[in-house]
Amino acid sequence: MSRKNSKDLFDNTTMTFGEHLEELRIRVWRAVIGLFLVTSVTMYFGDSVMAIVRKPIEDALQARGKVLTGDDAKPFDAAQTWNDFWKWATGKAEPKPEAPPEATSDSSTLTVQVVPSELQAALHASDPQRFPAPVQKSEPAATSSSPDDKPSDGSPVTEEKTVSLRITAPEIAQWRKTAEQQQRPIVLTVQEGFMTWLKVSFVAGLVLSSPWVFYQIWLFVAAGLYPHERKYIHIYLPMSSGLFLGGASFCFFAVFPFVLGFLLKFSDELKLQTQIRIADWIDFAIMLPLMFGISFQLPLVMLFLERLSIFEIKDYQEKRRVSIFVITMISMFLTPAEPYSMLMMMIPMIVLYECGILICRWFPKPKPFDDEDDGEQKTTVATA
Repeated sequence: MSRKNSKDLFDNTTMTFGEHLEELRIRVWRAVIGLFLVTSVTMYFGDSVMAIVRKPIEDALQARGKVLTGDDAKPFDAAQTWNDFWKWATGKAEPKPEAPPEATSDSSTLTVQVVPSELQAALHASDPQRFPAPVQKSEPAATSSSPDDKPSDGSPVTEEKTVSLRITAPEIAQWRKTAEQQQRPIVLTVQEGFMTWLKVSFVAGLVLSSPWVFYQIWLFVAAGLYPHERKYIHIYLPMSSGLFLGGASFCFFAVFPFVLGFLLKFSDELKLQTQIRIADWIDFAIMLPLMFGISFQLPLVMLFLERLSIFEIKDYQEKRRVSIFVITMISMFLTPAEPYSMLMMMIPMIVLYECGILICRWFPKPKPFDDEDDGEQKTTVATA
């Protein structure tokens, strides 16, 4: 009679310890080579990668420069910010006005709008004999409170039209260059720009080559897994990757505009000059999407804990209030010290918590040994 089949995972192992080490060496070398090749490509297109990473902060600085009037800034309006986000999400955002061609044709030329009567008065003051004095118009007795109002005599109110006047001076180009520099991140050392470029290129290469690296890790691990265990990996690994990329993309395209707009406007209200260091921004732009990508793994973590019999579905349902409190605390610690990023992490995590309950219900926990396996073993023993 043959020996009964064992449930030990290592009884059917055919590879020796040395063969496992050789397989590990091959997979590590292939992963490193793939990472090196992809990083070389990202370094070749390093300027484009840097432009993508800098875009959120530069857009926020440009938007901040548009609302500044002199030394004062408009106060932060949460309702207006939400309306702007809703217009962006629904595709109803107003197109940005294009700059006139006169303003972009020559950096040393500036086009201004002047009132003809004021220009004539200035010319008359400089040379009364050459330029005649402007004709004085009679002003209405009472000023109108709105454009639709009319004076007491019934005559319509007409505003004097302005004319374009081009001013050319080399100082204008310097002024424009200084204004553009205020809307860009800064570096504090000579080598900081180069080191930041290397860091961004390496991180981009690591992200783009991660499917190949994970595939090599999977080939090494799959040799020690049963077919039903490989099936779980094929199902949950793409789901985990999709949740991570979804969380990182949500942070980059939706959270950054809110967070940067709030922080910059708050600094303006405190009368502070904000200068963004590129190295600090790169760290922030990498860490915050990483935190969002990890937090979006909540449904799979719930499923994993349910598979280990640490929690049951009824525990998730009964402890919903406690879970929301824990999610709030996690969101507070993983995001900067401002309300918008915390709320925009907390609300999706609450939704994902409910999705985790549904996933645990749709994929019930299998039994350790089903009846079919036991029946096949009994048949094998009886035949022997």
